[in-house]
Amino acid sequence: MSKKPAKAPSRKPAKPASQKQLKVAAKRLSTSADGTPERIAAALEAIAAHLAASTPASAHPTSFEDADAFVWHPNGRLNTVPRVSRVEIDLLKGIDRMRDILIENTERFAEGLPANNALLWGARGMGKSSLVKAAHATINLDRKNADRLKLIEIHREDIESLPALMDILRASSFRFVVFCDDLSFDGNDASYKSLKAVLEGGIEGRPENVILYATSNRRHLLAREMIENERSTAINPGEAVEEKVSLSDRFGLWLGFHRCSQDEFLAMVKGYCSHFDITVPEDELEHEALEWATTRGSRSGRVAWQFVQDMAGRRGVRLTGK
Repeated sequence: MSKKPAKAPSRKPAKPASQKQLKVAAKRLSTSADGTPERIAAALEAIAAHLAASTPASAHPTSFEDADAFVWHPNGRLNTVPRVSRVEIDLLKGIDRMRDILIENTERFAEGLPANNALLWGARGMGKSSLVKAAHATINLDRKNADRLKLIEIHREDIESLPALMDILRASSFRFVVFCDDLSFDGNDASYKSLKAVLEGGIEGRPENVILYATSNRRHLLAREMIENERSTAINPGEAVEEKVSLSDRFGLWLGFHRCSQDEFLAMVKGYCSHFDITVPEDELEHEALEWATTRGSRSGRVAWQFVQDMAGRRGVRLTGK
């Protein structure tokens, strides 16, 4: 019988040595009589020092007076935003009720009065994130530098670092709106637990000088199939679904955004054209705007803005406002 050749033993890739291991190895080598081990040890220490120096150090602004808006990064860095990309609040049409409620809530918070975390949910392109940024600008309009509200954006994928951000903001004398755009959770993503602890329930809780505003296309921040999967696979379906759906319950203020009517869509288009001095006969403007919406298959503030950009470009008008 022919024997099968013995398999070579598999070798796992070695883990990179830590700085401590490198120093121990260098110390052992230095006991030899010749001078080579000392040179090796010196080289290893130089490499270790270089690696330590190349690691980015976490940093945050020495003063929040540098700007009114910042972007949070999970390594502890807050980047200033000198100019926020926003739409003036008067140009946001068809969302008057939501606008008034959010501004009132934000103003109470800026004055140091009780206010709720807010979840802006609903149809795409209806001005949810635009309203948050416009409300922030409106509140700061006539405020002194020491009383100005700060806006900090945290990206959806960085939610797990939210407690670290809270630690930085807690020590400041300013008041902050922490804003997360397009917040939602899919599959086995468990980072929503970090958000739940910050909103309510954690031992530290939300700092008194911080409020959270989030936008989402989903009322419960979770995909329907995610909820159904929990219901079908859990030992106790009710408890499993409750644990995830309860996240949205921790936002005290829910603002629903729904698809706009044809009249509201045309009002958005006309408002933009008036603001940017785009002169077009009304009949022609309405016809082209409705045709544009039909080709896009939807009517929303975003579609209205895209149409106005196309109209301005074709007519050679720069969108600089009045």
